[in-house]
Amino acid sequence: MDTDHLTDIWSRVFGTQPAPSLWLVIITAVLALGAVVPHTAWRLSRNAVTIAHEGGHGLIALLTGRRLDGIRLHSDTSGLTVSRGKPTGLGMVLTAAAGYIAPSLLGLAGAALLAAGHITALLWGATALLLAMLIMIRNAYGVLTVVLTGAAFVLVSWLTTADVQAAFAYAVVWFLLLGGVRPPFELMGKRRRGGAVDSDPDQLARLTHVPAAVWLGLFHVVTLCSLMGGGRWLLGL
Repeated sequence: MDTDHLTDIWSRVFGTQPAPSLWLVIITAVLALGAVVPHTAWRLSRNAVTIAHEGGHGLIALLTGRRLDGIRLHSDTSGLTVSRGKPTGLGMVLTAAAGYIAPSLLGLAGAALLAAGHITALLWGATALLLAMLIMIRNAYGVLTVVLTGAAFVLVSWLTTADVQAAFAYAVVWFLLLGGVRPPFELMGKRRRGGAVDSDPDQLARLTHVPAAVWLGLFHVVTLCSLMGGGRWLLGL
C-alpha cells in the first residue's frame, strides 16, 4: 500500500465531515425514538443496548486490571459479563456500575465526535470496539448479534454516500442516548414488583453498603444528563 493511499485513509478517518442539516438530525432523532418507545420495536432494538451494557462491564473490568473471562448475550436481551479479580474494591465497584450507564456515555462520546464533525471516525471507532468485543463473546447468539451489528457499520462506512453515513451515525448516537434512559426505568419497575433481586444496583449495594436505590438513582442521573447534553450537541445548541 503506497504512502498516498495511507494518507488518503488517514485523512478520511480522522478528518472532519460537514454537519448534516438540522432536519436530518431531527428525523434521525424521531427514528431512534421509534426504536426505543414502542414495545415491539424495543424487544429487538434492546439487543444493541445490551451490547453496549455488557461491553461497558467488560471494558471497565480490563481498565481496572481485572481478567475478562467472557461475555454472553442472550435472545431475551439479557447478558452476562464474567471477570476475575478481587471480589471487592474500587475495580469491582466500577465494573459493576459501568453497565447501565455505558450506552448513555457512549452516546455522549459519540455526540461529541459528531459535533466536531468526525462522522467517519465515529463509524470506524464503533466498528473497532465491536471487533474487540467479538473476541470475548462466548455464545452463538452473542456472536451473531455482534457480527450483524458490526457488519452494518462496515457496510455503511464503505458502501454508502456521505449523507447516508451521517444519517446512520446520528441515528446510532440518538439511539444510544435515548435507549440508555429506558433500562434503569425498567429495572426500577422490576424491583417494585419484587424482581431483579440480584441486579447491578444490588451487587453494588453489597460492595459499598450504599442502598441499591441510591445506585439506581445515580443511573437515572447519568443517563438523563447524557441525553440532555448529547442532544444539545447533536442539535448544535
